[in-house]
Amino acid sequence: MTTAVGYIRVSTREQALEGYGLEVQERQIRNYARDHNLTLAELYIDAGESGSEGLDKRIGLAAALREIEAGRATVLVIPRLDRLARDLLLQETIMAKLRQGGGSVISVAEPDIDGDDPTRTLVRQVLGAIAQYERTVIRGRMMAGKAAKVAKGGYGGGRPRYGLMAEDKELVEHPDEAAAILRIRCLRAQGCSLRQIAATLESEGRRPKIGSKWHPMAVARVLARDESGCHASSTSSLPESDAELGLMRAEPSAT
Repeated sequence: MTTAVGYIRVSTREQALEGYGLEVQERQIRNYARDHNLTLAELYIDAGESGSEGLDKRIGLAAALREIEAGRATVLVIPRLDRLARDLLLQETIMAKLRQGGGSVISVAEPDIDGDDPTRTLVRQVLGAIAQYERTVIRGRMMAGKAAKVAKGGYGGGRPRYGLMAEDKELVEHPDEAAAILRIRCLRAQGCSLRQIAATLESEGRRPKIGSKWHPMAVARVLARDESGCHASSTSSLPESDAELGLMRAEPSAT
């Protein structure tokens, strides 16, 4: 019997939108191996990896190719061609690597795609181009969904601004940072400069979002963001003098 290795892959994005999970793919490969008298030596998995990533990121695929290059298997079985790659150039590079190692590819969904004759190459490359197009569409859907969520005031990913934190994919108030914002606002209302506020925050042990210390520019940014969501004075976060403005520009951001 011919010895084969299987390969399955799913990205988080695809799993969310398509429901083509690892269990479904594994069942397809095992059924195919049983029905076609293949000895399935091993099943390799890349979970949460995009089909556009190379072998340096896809550890499972790299391991499957090594089995074929070492002569321990001669066939790579995949549930469908886009599990191998969602990038046409990458797909053809992997196929060439397999052939160089003396192996071949069997796709359960698209039989008889391997080989370098013109017809098979055309069919395979058309399928690869479709997979690449679908990857672009999927990315577009995700970005559109994220933009719509942000437009409605939801959390679209990334680092939350100072005073907020991500919890269960939603933005909620960060208690310590919210207290720091209140402290900054009070100090500013008392007439403290940005430098004085930064020094006070440091002395009280309050930490910025990133970085190890507060800088005047970071304080100014927190005040500016705070003003956009409250009825504070429109001039309260402006630098008090050209000297302070110069200091702000010279200092790196710490938020």
